[in-house]
Amino acid sequence: MSNKALSKTKGLLGRNRIRFSIVYKLNLQLWLRLLLIFLTLDIILAAAFFVTVVIYGEQMAAEVTAEIINIESVDAAVESWPDIYGIQIDTLLDGPRGFTVPVYFRDYLPQQTAQAARRLIFSGEEAGTGFLKQLKQLTYRVEFAQPYPGYGLSVNLRPLVDIFYKIMLTMLIIQSVILIQSIFTQTRTIRGTLKPITELANKAHSLNVERGPFTPEEMQALAGKLDGINAARLDTRIELGATQDELKNLAVAINGMLDRINEAYRSQARFVSDASHELRTPIAAIQGYANLLDRWGKYDEKALQESIDAIKEEAANMKELIEQLLFLARGDNHRMHLEFEQFDLAEIAEAVIKETEMISQSHDITAELNSVLVVADMGLIKQALRILVDNAVKYTPVGGKIVISVDEKQGNACLTVQDDGIGIPAEAVPYIFDRFYRADESRARKTGGTGLGLSIARWIAQRHGGYMEVLSREEIGTRIGIIIPALKEQEEL
Repeated sequence: MSNKALSKTKGLLGRNRIRFSIVYKLNLQLWLRLLLIFLTLDIILAAAFFVTVVIYGEQMAAEVTAEIINIESVDAAVESWPDIYGIQIDTLLDGPRGFTVPVYFRDYLPQQTAQAARRLIFSGEEAGTGFLKQLKQLTYRVEFAQPYPGYGLSVNLRPLVDIFYKIMLTMLIIQSVILIQSIFTQTRTIRGTLKPITELANKAHSLNVERGPFTPEEMQALAGKLDGINAARLDTRIELGATQDELKNLAVAINGMLDRINEAYRSQARFVSDASHELRTPIAAIQGYANLLDRWGKYDEKALQESIDAIKEEAANMKELIEQLLFLARGDNHRMHLEFEQFDLAEIAEAVIKETEMISQSHDITAELNSVLVVADMGLIKQALRILVDNAVKYTPVGGKIVISVDEKQGNACLTVQDDGIGIPAEAVPYIFDRFYRADESRARKTGGTGLGLSIARWIAQRHGGYMEVLSREEIGTRIGIIIPALKEQEEL
């Protein structure tokens, strides 16, 4: 078996185990819940039988006691009382035994038996009979202290016990059948309920890497299909019952995930397209000047020098673009290793200001630097600051003012570059960190920008646990800053 087939088989087995585990757990929980319901019903029925026994025994004892009052003595009552009601009368050798109802509850009992002692007797326990036979010989015993020497009434409860026994036996048989049957019926119901989840898993699995690369047509079709998926049209993908709210929520969550995947795909496709366009421009320029040299430019010194300068400039631009693309690619793949160390942001700002003044002396660069310690990658922080300063120089007219400041606010280190240049349109500010985005394409082309600098600066800030701040007005200027956590005094190395 190939590695691909083996991997696919393992995946299927893993999914089957997960599905069986879910079905088994849900089935067991439902079965235990049903069992608990049946036990509760049985307990309620037993309690109802006990109450019925007490009420029946009290009523029968009250009726017999009312008739005994008309008989001259207890002995006469014992001798003359017929056992036609299943009630036996006997005299007591000792005092009354059993439970006596407290005084404040006696108003709820018949007046004839309110002061008597009462108890339940399993008549067969002396003979060593089983519980069921003892239960069938159950007797409700009521004993009176007066008249002396006292007497007792034994009410035979066998008719009630027989009825209760038959009802309980019938219920236990029905409950057992239902419990056994539910093991299989609930499994089918649960599998049917989980079917939409399986469909969702299969659809997600169809996007697996084992499917192989999609053709451009397939990707376009997939993107179009994902565009049509939203919470309002969920039934176009998965048919869910009106009561399956949890599955609908799951489907909405997965659809949202697929939307994000679709957006990531579009962003990646747009990134590749923009990168190709940016590389195509310098390559076309180099090819044009090379063709010029090949035809007649090598004999014209002016054309020769112009071609060489242009080729060098375009090659330098292409090199810068490729380096920026590689930087972002390493960052996206988490292959960029950061060397954290403690340093003062003000020193980094001073170094960048000196570099800028050596390269461009056509702007008024001032500094407002306060000492702020941070723990960060010095090289990356310096690179981000260079990007901001380079943008300020490019988009600020000659003689304009650029202010570089370092300060600490609310425990954060703020590295800010402010200029009085052309500014950024308000509608373009939310997009300036997008890769290859340019607020003004014509101006950016003249300055040689690639549209990747601010994306790199934001990535650097985010990797240091920070963010970017932007404030800009057209024809007034731009202030853009990098905000990262400052080093607290107790944390200094």
